[in-house]
Amino acid sequence: MNYKITQKFIFILGLLCALFFAGGTKAILLNDSIILNVDKGHDATARPQITAKLIKITPKLFFYVERSWWDQQVEAKQKEVLFNLEKLSLEFENKIYPNLTSIFGQEQRPGIDGDERITLLFHQMIRDSGGYFRSADEYIKAQVTDSNEKEMLYLPIEQIDSNQLKVFLAHELMHLITFAQKENIFGVQEDVWLNEARAEYVATIFGYDENYEGSNLQRRTRAFLEKPSDSLIEWQDKKYDYAIANLFINYLVDHYGIDILVNSLKSKYVGIESINHALQKAGIKEDFSQIFINWTITVIINDCTKNKNYCYLNKNLINLRISPVINFLPLSGNSSLSVTNLAKNFSSSWKKIIGGTGDLKLNFESLAGLNFKIPYVVYNKEGDFYVKFIDLDSNQKGSISIPNFGENIASLIIIPSLVSEITSVNSFESTYPYTFKVSTTSEEVILSEDLVLIQKLLEKIDYLKKEIARILAERGMGPIIQNLACSQIIEDLYVGKTGDQVRCLQGFLKNQGSEIYPEALITGNFGNLTKQAVIKFQEKYASEILTPLGLSNGTGYVGLNTRLKINQLLGK
Repeated sequence: MNYKITQKFIFILGLLCALFFAGGTKAILLNDSIILNVDKGHDATARPQITAKLIKITPKLFFYVERSWWDQQVEAKQKEVLFNLEKLSLEFENKIYPNLTSIFGQEQRPGIDGDERITLLFHQMIRDSGGYFRSADEYIKAQVTDSNEKEMLYLPIEQIDSNQLKVFLAHELMHLITFAQKENIFGVQEDVWLNEARAEYVATIFGYDENYEGSNLQRRTRAFLEKPSDSLIEWQDKKYDYAIANLFINYLVDHYGIDILVNSLKSKYVGIESINHALQKAGIKEDFSQIFINWTITVIINDCTKNKNYCYLNKNLINLRISPVINFLPLSGNSSLSVTNLAKNFSSSWKKIIGGTGDLKLNFESLAGLNFKIPYVVYNKEGDFYVKFIDLDSNQKGSISIPNFGENIASLIIIPSLVSEITSVNSFESTYPYTFKVSTTSEEVILSEDLVLIQKLLEKIDYLKKEIARILAERGMGPIIQNLACSQIIEDLYVGKTGDQVRCLQGFLKNQGSEIYPEALITGNFGNLTKQAVIKFQEKYASEILTPLGLSNGTGYVGLNTRLKINQLLGK
């Protein structure tokens, strides 16, 4: 109801302004210069406004360029730019505009300025920017003071000669259409990740990625392979955000059709809820979370002959496979491994376990109330594989057993993915810890001479630990904690962290006695020895640290509960 009242008010206000200013409307003339508002975050020098010159008019487009840049170009360069813009306008008016609007619907037409043309502004932007759309321009100045009061798209002047310019233009037009079809009609703002994902898919619609070399799809694929564990729904406007959105949406449309994108746009729902609504409308039994999980399996397997759900159909993506993080188990004797990681909603990680001999057992645990899904892939020596899932209980705990690991079985890949139900999407999603522990047991016989060797090695290791402690102390890197104003641990700590807070933690652990931290090293580096000490400390005070989280074993991750107990003891 509030939305309808607002829309009515906006309509009346817009009508009054139109009537009031109608007599003063000035015709738009070629070579006119005007001052236009721009996005400071995209502008090369963070300007809020620039002076722009109208250099070209077509039946569907006004072409403005930053006047200072244009005036610096020689006549031959200006003619070259106009020639390239003529090609762009033909591509837009004959291909991009009619096809995109026939699929998704039109922008507001005529627009807020009463003109059916879309305004393009080329100005100097930050590096790697492909352009942008400002919804502020869709309102009159009485509502949004920095509105340009035009259906308007912004493109990087640095790309004005590039063949990729049509890709950027089509992408931004999709945003203009999204505003009209979603926000203007239903009064809701689309989740940024889905807004960008639709716009990313436009290049595929027009075949702009067919020539893969140098394409937008190639750029996105390279970025995804650099950081595949980025959250799909968290948007920080980084290249990795665009990469995962592009590759996921290609998979979604590959398998479920473009109508999923269309129907999710033309609904009152946003984000994941709008996708689920579109899937239900199409009679598809899978929901968004299931499709996301299938996609996480696809990027490791990508083989339609094994399972049609675990592959891309796009010819440029049929060979896409990520490289999982490898965890190596010793090749002989009993072995074990414990790994703690952090996950964000709708992010995944791919962990490959190799080595080890005998029967393998893997235990997984996280926090009660979350919703992890953990597919795993088991490969035999011949390269064949099967996919299954770890069953988790209500406390997010579960385990699997694989016999003859290292003999008949060559490797195991687990894919922990957090797909908890969400009510809203933020720019920064929270992180949640999870731990998996792997162990193998075998019946290997240890000879007496091996036992003697092992004992000598253990004595050598003990000697080296003491030498390291002595050398650090001599270099002033010993009990640094005594020189620090260390009254509390104020941040989460985990393997890989460094600095004074880690030293503070190590000093505290050292003071807990040799049963907690026998090495007593204070280096400022959070390594495995510090992690093992934290685990012992957590298990010593399990009722206060672990039990409230539904955990029975320490994780080695210094989170809120662990910090509270440490700070309590530090304050005594």
